[in-house]
Amino acid sequence: MAACKDRSRNGPEAAAPERVAAFRTGLSAESLAAAYLIAKGYWILARRFRTPHGEIDIVARRRQLLAFVEVKARRSLDDAAYAVTQRQQQRIINAAQAWLMAHPEHAAFEFRFDAMLIAPRRLPRHLLGAFDAST
Repeated sequence: MAACKDRSRNGPEAAAPERVAAFRTGLSAESLAAAYLIAKGYWILARRFRTPHGEIDIVARRRQLLAFVEVKARRSLDDAAYAVTQRQQQRIINAAQAWLMAHPEHAAFEFRFDAMLIAPRRLPRHLLGAFDAST
């Protein structure tokens, strides 16, 4: 299991409790989203793919389709949907370009940008084509 990179100067004990809780919630939501995608027939190719220009929560494949999936966990599914901002979309698009350059074997695949919305006591909502690269 990969270790979390501590970005604070004072060590992990200096991390604010709410940031630690948000990080754990995010990891849990990403695990739930990955399990949901697997149940729908996707193969998970990567989780938390990071580049200097952005991050993709999940890269999944189904047949000849790549899905770059942004996972959002909030108190409600609507709140989660509104949390995918245009600035964030652009960072995901940039990271997807880096993925495609690093994985030329996927260059001929169709691709789309999905969102997986997570809220307590609700089934995940998978938004196919939540945004596109032209935005």
